[in-house]
Amino acid sequence: MSASSIFNDVIGPVMRGPSSSHCAASLRIGRMCLDLMNRQISEVLIEYDPNGSLATTHKSQGSDMGLYGGFLGWEADDPRLANYQAEIAAAGIYPVIEIKDIGADHPNTYQINLKNSNEEHQLIALSIGGGMIEVIAIDGAKVEMTGGFYETLVYTSNTSEVSEFINSSIHTDFLETCSGNRTFVNVKTQNPIDNDVIEKMALRSDIEKTRVLKPVLPVKSRKDLSVPFSTCEEMLAYNEGKDLALWELAVHYESARGNISHGEVIENMTRIVRIMSDSIQSGLKGTEYRDRILGYQSGNFKDQMEKGSLVKGDVLNTIIMFVTAMMEVKSSMGVIVAAPTAGSCGALPGALLGVCHVLELSEEEAVRAMLAAGMIGIFISERATFAAEVGGCQAECGSGAGMAAAGIVGLMGGSLHQELSAASMALQSSLGMICDPVANRVEAPCLGRNVMAATNALSCANMALADYDHLVPLDQVIEAMDEVGNAMAHELRCTGLGGLAITKASREIEAKLAAMEGEEPIGEAAQKFKYC
Repeated sequence: MSASSIFNDVIGPVMRGPSSSHCAASLRIGRMCLDLMNRQISEVLIEYDPNGSLATTHKSQGSDMGLYGGFLGWEADDPRLANYQAEIAAAGIYPVIEIKDIGADHPNTYQINLKNSNEEHQLIALSIGGGMIEVIAIDGAKVEMTGGFYETLVYTSNTSEVSEFINSSIHTDFLETCSGNRTFVNVKTQNPIDNDVIEKMALRSDIEKTRVLKPVLPVKSRKDLSVPFSTCEEMLAYNEGKDLALWELAVHYESARGNISHGEVIENMTRIVRIMSDSIQSGLKGTEYRDRILGYQSGNFKDQMEKGSLVKGDVLNTIIMFVTAMMEVKSSMGVIVAAPTAGSCGALPGALLGVCHVLELSEEEAVRAMLAAGMIGIFISERATFAAEVGGCQAECGSGAGMAAAGIVGLMGGSLHQELSAASMALQSSLGMICDPVANRVEAPCLGRNVMAATNALSCANMALADYDHLVPLDQVIEAMDEVGNAMAHELRCTGLGGLAITKASREIEAKLAAMEGEEPIGEAAQKFKYC
């Protein structure tokens, strides 16, 4: 496993769809399946475990959409994703989905069986939160792939001599023999293997074939990768004698992680902030989408603000409006940034850009605040999770609140200690938040929880600026957050089996949506799987 990256794990990907765990992650898995099949797929059997999350959420939360988009070689923000069903049929691919006991330990496990006229393969992968993935098996052999390397699979029964040939021909980051139903040598490299080496492999009688799985992450992995710190405590030790701000520490971290200059880190975050700003403005202009349960509301909120009908509070009300606009763009298949996830994409940008808007702060200040928030996200990513299927909504909106709180303190010129205090208090206030989307759509109570996360961030930022005592260090709060997530009931972690998801109102909305599509309501299917 590589160290977390701000642009891989925390703020990103740039995408469309309701859920990064479902849409962006599954698209990346599909892209790797496409490479494994030499870009020729004709038959697909997708298997989900009844005890996981995907059995009940794969269609409504976008796993099918993302996976099929990956089979077609698309990016996560491709405008064709909204029409994925027609596109996959036009390509002559008709995936079959089965719910069966595959012995999955992780709630987001994809077991995918692929065929074309020449070959067949099996790939098993996990979605681990925020669009991040792990491929854990190919053709029955255990592997460890997270999408950051070029993974060249050399199928051979003569592994020792082939491995010697590879090591003498190229610089490898890692090389290992993988044995399952098939045997292959897995070669990890930061850059693609030269064509002349691939051609030499093709001429060897002891090599059946090679398959190159290209990286799917924006920040690649490499051998001997190291970062200056991975916990808050380690960061404070690193900062002794340097007196760097949190955003500067984030630049130091990401520069080391991505092997890029400080300037490139700032440029990358500037691009992200501009996408977020454009998404909010797009949302405020109005959004429409047939398959959603909440309509356009941010415009009404704006009108009431201008009329003076709301309780006064320019910053607070602007934050609520911006969060709502971003969530509406997400729900209408517009372009958003998962920050740290798509389900929580409104809280962080809504809070930081809302403060910047009212206080008339510069883009440069917004970028610095977003970098500071990203650093808090790294600590969470390294010690806990962003996946609601693993840790509940505290992993998504809770994390967004902690990240945003630190960023707001930075915008107000607070100290490093105050930034960390704000993050700690915001996370403390979020522990135990469950994930129970109404009608299995990532809209309600997701909108309200994003608003709550953003306003929690504002409150905790002000408390930290007033030197409230957070008592529990940030690292320890993150550890507690992970423990609480692990203790949550399965039904309360994005399965559609508990909380608001099983209320009468939710079932009625779900049935209405299903009738529009001519399908069985997901909740009825969920009950079939509940006791499997």
